[in-house]
Amino acid sequence: MCDSYDKLLALTRKVVRQASEVVQRWKSGRLKMVGNQREVAKQAAQLRHFLPLLEKVISQTKQRVREGNTRVAGKVLSLFEPHTQVIRKGKAHKPNEFGRLVRLDEVEHGIVSGYKILEGNAADSNSWMPALDQHQACFGHLPQMATADRGFFSAKNESEAEARGVAKVALPARGRLSRKRAERQKQRWFKRALRWRAGCEATISTLKHPFSMWRATYKGEPGFQRYVGWSVITKNLFSIARWERKNRAQEERECCKWLELPPDGGSC
Repeated sequence: MCDSYDKLLALTRKVVRQASEVVQRWKSGRLKMVGNQREVAKQAAQLRHFLPLLEKVISQTKQRVREGNTRVAGKVLSLFEPHTQVIRKGKAHKPNEFGRLVRLDEVEHGIVSGYKILEGNAADSNSWMPALDQHQACFGHLPQMATADRGFFSAKNESEAEARGVAKVALPARGRLSRKRAERQKQRWFKRALRWRAGCEATISTLKHPFSMWRATYKGEPGFQRYVGWSVITKNLFSIARWERKNRAQEERECCKWLELPPDGGSC
């Protein structure tokens, strides 16, 4: 297999070398242009974009095949979507996925109030305070209650949120619980907060499937950013419309009940 890789690497190096020479000759004006100058410039720009990526691919392939190093820093996973990263899932049936992690902040009625596209496999606990900062920037105040799953828990996150004025911080601790911690997590408000957080899984599923956020189809990192943003916006519009329709239906039912009152029960 190493011999086959060596042949592929030699061919790739040759292509990279020839492409680099073409770009240099074009920049110096020594290359005769045929066709539209704008199109030629566009093709040259594409070569300048792909050549450094190909150099990285050659280097990481050599390290993996010849040196057995599978943990190359800044690994290129896709030439066409170089911002793609490895996401460690830690599940037996799906240990790794390729894409980007997105932090979602949700408030009442299924509204996504904020989101952040993260770099690499950032620990969830690092996203807790930025999420609170985003909420404060959006609404002008911190939430009365804030909750997340176990990955966001740390004593520092909990104490900082409380110190900043969050009345109820519901972050379930990991591992074996002390008696004091277990009593805290058995309180009614804490359990109610965790039930509400469990409902956020439905929001994630809705974004991934009906609103197609499970796979971005726009190209490049700017396209990825736009795709995630539009998915969140359309989901929020849907949630707002559903909430308004529900309120309107409730008002109509109450109006009908009032109209059905006996003559001595009310008047216009």
